Amino acid sequence: MTLTQLEIFSLVAELRGFTLAAHRLGISQSAVSHALKSLEQELGVELLRRHQSQVELSDIGEQLLLRARAMLGLANTLRQEAADARGMKRGTLRIGSFGPTSSIKLLPRILQQYRQAHPGIEVHIDEGPDRQVIQWLEERRIDIGFVVLPEERFDTFALIEDQMVALLPLDHPLAAHETVTLKDLCNYPFVLTEAGSSELVSRLFNAARLSPNIRYRCSQLLSTLDTVGRGDAMTVVAEGSLPFDPDPRYVKRPLSPAVTRQVGLAVLDQRQASPATLAFIQLATRLDYR
Repeated sequence: MTLTQLEIFSLVAELRGFTLAAHRLGISQSAVSHALKSLEQELGVELLRRHQSQVELSDIGEQLLLRARAMLGLANTLRQEAADARGMKRGTLRIGSFGPTSSIKLLPRILQQYRQAHPGIEVHIDEGPDRQVIQWLEERRIDIGFVVLPEERFDTFALIEDQMVALLPLDHPLAAHETVTLKDLCNYPFVLTEAGSSELVSRLFNAARLSPNIRYRCSQLLSTLDTVGRGDAMTVVAEGSLPFDPDPRYVKRPLSPAVTRQVGLAVLDQRQASPATLAFIQLATRLDYR
């Protein structure tokens, strides 16, 4: 068993295809097939089920994929620790980011200084909803992720704190109030965004034993803001996720009682984090985001 075989297995599982994996790795499809066949023969199990257009993991393949990614992660850490001894001139860093808060307001500032300090580190960024970033961390598909705190299953590092606010159409009856309650919001159509702090919003209503009148669900924050701007519904979002230039079609109002949100970084295990990951954490926690 070789690290190359594990890397090929992991990539084929991620992309669900031999051709895509071969193209990503810059090798022939037959080389990919041969590597996986050899790995399966050595382990004595079927890792992948081949179909006409794609492949899928077997049950044992699902289990061994997590082990393979863990081994690849440790191997990458080993390489980077050696590179660190030479000045960390090479390496990779895989980052998971969610919503405008991290992708637009935090990550660019961190990366600007990170690239200056470590130009040889190749940075890969995957973007998705907050719960997707959590899944990527658990599956070891990323080295570090932006998350809404607290997250007790990971080692975490707080970066910023903002507040949750209600967004209301400009002519909405509640727009005249200085603050609004969750109960107030249950009396009108609500749009729930699947991006950013959707899990936190759901927990807020559940904890208060309230059920918002959800009429719309949007996968992107921009679609949510447009729904509110048209006057179709209201929503609750984190203030830090809002655009720098507010839309005049809606207003934001603090919740009563006030609800804060913390955003930070998370790694699966700080003790096994690579030098490139630790350098990113050190830089990110040192910056002033005000």
